[in-house]
Amino acid sequence: MSESRQLLTDMAEGLFAELSGEELDTAWPRIAEGGFASLLVAEDRGGFGGDWGDLFAVLRLAGQHALAAPLGETIVAHRLLADAGIEAPEGPIALAVDGARVAFGRDCAAVLTIEGGELRLYPADACRFTNGEAISGEPRDAVEFVGEPAARASSNADLLALGAFVRVAQSAGALDAAFALAIEHVNGRVQFGKPLAKFQAVQQALAEAAEHCAAVNVAGQAAAVALDAGDAGFELAAAKLRTNLAIDVVVPVTHRMHGAIGFTMEYGLNRFTRRLMGWRSEFGNDSHWARVLGRQVALLGGAGLWRELTARSDRQLA
Repeated sequence: MSESRQLLTDMAEGLFAELSGEELDTAWPRIAEGGFASLLVAEDRGGFGGDWGDLFAVLRLAGQHALAAPLGETIVAHRLLADAGIEAPEGPIALAVDGARVAFGRDCAAVLTIEGGELRLYPADACRFTNGEAISGEPRDAVEFVGEPAARASSNADLLALGAFVRVAQSAGALDAAFALAIEHVNGRVQFGKPLAKFQAVQQALAEAAEHCAAVNVAGQAAAVALDAGDAGFELAAAKLRTNLAIDVVVPVTHRMHGAIGFTMEYGLNRFTRRLMGWRSEFGNDSHWARVLGRQVALLGGAGLWRELTARSDRQLA
């Protein structure tokens, strides 16, 4: 880890731990004060000058601490706006994709969307929100654009894929946090005279969950490297699909390890698992990314797929 990333994650770790459980109106002023929104904006444009690996590390911590804020969406929006030469508004920014509900829409200063190769930034007063909630209880609002965008620019960015990367990074942290709670519980809970962790069935289930958690972290980091290289279509599809599949396994395992206590709202596990279940379908569900990845593999063919995988592996190791 570079020195700059270490400093960045140290700051994020402390701040997000303090803001865990806080509402957006309390958390956002401190997030803004930390300058996280400009993480991916070049230094010569007044930003931090970070890379996509930095973003993965920060959002992983946000997921690990159940940060209730559209931080990843705002960072991606600032990057796209900076690339287009558009000044970003103050406050959180939502990402709107294909009519899907947007995270924290009602609380955002603006909504960013890309339609027909055109980036459009709509201020909040040009949007009509229909309030809704995710399974986690966080706002997920339908948005209708009733006014003109404040800015437009051509863009070839894949907003769905970039949003998927945000959810992969957050999920990596939330999966690790849920897994850590399960480990803590089975080591402390005694049944039939010995800790639950000593039972073979428990060990087997946790080993499977650990494999999935590790795979999401690796897939997310690989996608970050590919984004920095400017060619990430394959890695982003693979990372989101792998994350969705991991959620399907890890969430039930962590709840089973806790027994009845794992299903109570008073216990902290639900802060992670409820978010994970919602994130699984946001910015592309299992079937969407399976189709995207499947089409790429089919076009490459057997020999082509092997060449593609080895070439991309070499780039990851470079």
